[in-house]
Amino acid sequence: MPPRVAASSVKDHPEGYGIVSRVLHWLMAVLLAWQFTSAASRQFLPDTPIEDFFWATHTSLGLLLLILVLVRGAWAIANWGKRPDSGLLAGFGHLVLYLLMIAIPTLALLRAYGRGRGYSAFGIQIFSPRDQEIEDLVELGNAWHGLLGWTLLALAVGHITMAFLHRRADGRRVLTHMTKG
Repeated sequence: MPPRVAASSVKDHPEGYGIVSRVLHWLMAVLLAWQFTSAASRQFLPDTPIEDFFWATHTSLGLLLLILVLVRGAWAIANWGKRPDSGLLAGFGHLVLYLLMIAIPTLALLRAYGRGRGYSAFGIQIFSPRDQEIEDLVELGNAWHGLLGWTLLALAVGHITMAFLHRRADGRRVLTHMTKG
């Protein structure tokens, strides 16, 4: 068995993920949980203080998540071949998760741009208001943003479930790769 790499390792290694991957993973997990809560409150508790509280941050945090997933994807590519071994299905599942985490906020940005109202996140103007709406972009965002968001939630629940099931099914401690490095 190869020697254990220190949990404070910055880079990923075959026995676990480095601190950068772990911080990005858990920060994104918390932000995604907030996003799912805000979407659920908008769907099931409309026009309530709960919806107002969570929904107020939905668009800004969506942009932050897009930035984080791009950083995380670049970091994963930089660490390619050094990371813990995962099977073909796990690799495919992670790819789908990444693609959804990129597509969902991108669709929201396209919809916001299409509406022509302008868009600001965290007080920074991302794009200015325009005089004309681009209906195709609005329709694209309306058709896919929510559907893919709920799909991402289902896959995230599956991802969490599989992390725990691996321990029971084959004794692999895959969860420790992302908790202890």
